[in-house]
Amino acid sequence: MSKCRMTGNLIYLSFIIYICMSVISINWIYDNKVDEQISFKGNLQNSLVEYARSTKKLVRNMMDDQQSSLDYLSNQVNELMNRLLLLNAEVLRKHLDPLPYKTVQSHGLDCTDIKDTVGSVSKTPTGLYIIHPEGSNYAFEVLCDMDFQGGGWTVIQKRTDGIIPFQRTWSEYLDGFGDLSGEFWLGLRKIFHIVNQKATSFSLYVDLESENDKHAYASYNGFWIEDEACSFKIHLGRYSGSAGDAFRGYRKEDNQNSMPFSTFDADNDGCRPMCTIKEQPVKSCSNFSDNTGWWFNQCGLANLNGVHRYTGRFLATGIHWDTWTMNNKPVKIKSVSMKIRRTYDPYFH
Repeated sequence: MSKCRMTGNLIYLSFIIYICMSVISINWIYDNKVDEQISFKGNLQNSLVEYARSTKKLVRNMMDDQQSSLDYLSNQVNELMNRLLLLNAEVLRKHLDPLPYKTVQSHGLDCTDIKDTVGSVSKTPTGLYIIHPEGSNYAFEVLCDMDFQGGGWTVIQKRTDGIIPFQRTWSEYLDGFGDLSGEFWLGLRKIFHIVNQKATSFSLYVDLESENDKHAYASYNGFWIEDEACSFKIHLGRYSGSAGDAFRGYRKEDNQNSMPFSTFDADNDGCRPMCTIKEQPVKSCSNFSDNTGWWFNQCGLANLNGVHRYTGRFLATGIHWDTWTMNNKPVKIKSVSMKIRRTYDPYFH
């Protein structure tokens, strides 16, 4: 065999070996690639499933958040519309009321004292009077009811139409707010000075009117409050009336007698650290009652300072006196007044 032919055969054999090795390598690479592709495909599928789940959860949360925002905005719009309607009503009332109360320049310790002294020589009409209770450093105006049950009543709270908001701070409940010719809260300090005069005792009368114009009352033959250091704890005497004793309620946790006054920024209620109202956890009765102030326990059946119910009002807890019922349901209260008068019994407190 010639040298050239042998060389050609070797080259051909080498080429065949190269081709075989290439095929083997390609098969090996392909097999590994197939395994990798299968693994990659599985991982990709799992990732896509997880991504779909997380995206679905994110979309659901976004939808819930948007619904909550829409509900909140809807309530705010309704609240603003109601405020506008009430302001219009107040403007009309002020223009239409021909004879608002005018202050009578008659001084006394309280409305009972004015009735007994000034009333003995001249007629004392219902209206605004200036009083200066014993122990007080200043005189102030009050609304005296000189017609109801012989007169002499000092009105300490009045609700009629929801014009005056009762969502107030501790400081505002201390000093009082509102319009003595309309809706008002006289003020804890003023009430304290009236009922803590020497050798006096006071009774409390709660006059209630329902949305369908029915009337009921709750009367207590003793009423006084402690000083500011004790957060104006309330003390009540014996109950009588037609509306039930909502101050004391039916259960121990309902009893508001001997409870301090609470507001949303001065929480003195009986929910320590928390109580359950209508299956809801409640930390603050004032917050639960739309930031109104009252002598709360847990939280109790009475809150005459609650948000006034009126047409279109959302989520209002309302003015409460839940022992006054019709068809086994608490009556919806339209108006209320709280008034006090001397009982001439110095031994109640």
